[in-house]
Amino acid sequence: MIEIRIHARAGQGAITAAMLLASAVFAEGKWALAFPHFGSERMGAPMNAFVRLSNKPIQRRTQVREPNYVIVQDPTLLAGFNVAEGLRPNGVIIVNTDKTPKELGLGKNGTRILTVPASRIAQELLGRADRANTALLGAFAAASGEVSLGSLQDAVRERFPGAAGERNAQALARAYEFIKAKMKHPKEA
Repeated sequence: MIEIRIHARAGQGAITAAMLLASAVFAEGKWALAFPHFGSERMGAPMNAFVRLSNKPIQRRTQVREPNYVIVQDPTLLAGFNVAEGLRPNGVIIVNTDKTPKELGLGKNGTRILTVPASRIAQELLGRADRANTALLGAFAAASGEVSLGSLQDAVRERFPGAAGERNAQALARAYEFIKAKMKHPKEA
């Protein structure tokens, strides 16, 4: 089973991202489960969303405490939370930031840190920097190989018909290509 934990703030679309990822994986014939974790939080409060992916039915319904992947949608959360907590050895952290992985000071246990300017991509394509969730899914697809870009784009187009879906599909693709290029030339990252 592959487990993903998304760190975000309430209202940034982390739950939507988790649902889109689960839908895309399910469309590829695998099992998926997506769910949020938050208390009586207000807009802007830190929260998590979780996704589990498997080739078999998923029975576990608890929070993801030992993820394979961590997606940090809001980089301000790096200051107050240990986003790498419980990350499995050789895990991957994808952070929405213009900074380099070295500048973030994360990484141990063979952790791979990837940064992507998802907010900038969202601003350019969606007109809202706070809608970086779909771009981050594109980055996840490129970094993990757990889901195809095409399946994610189909899920986005289904969820957001018309122009909004097309712009989100473009955000997915741009972040996907950004990460693929970084992985080909890691010294430039």
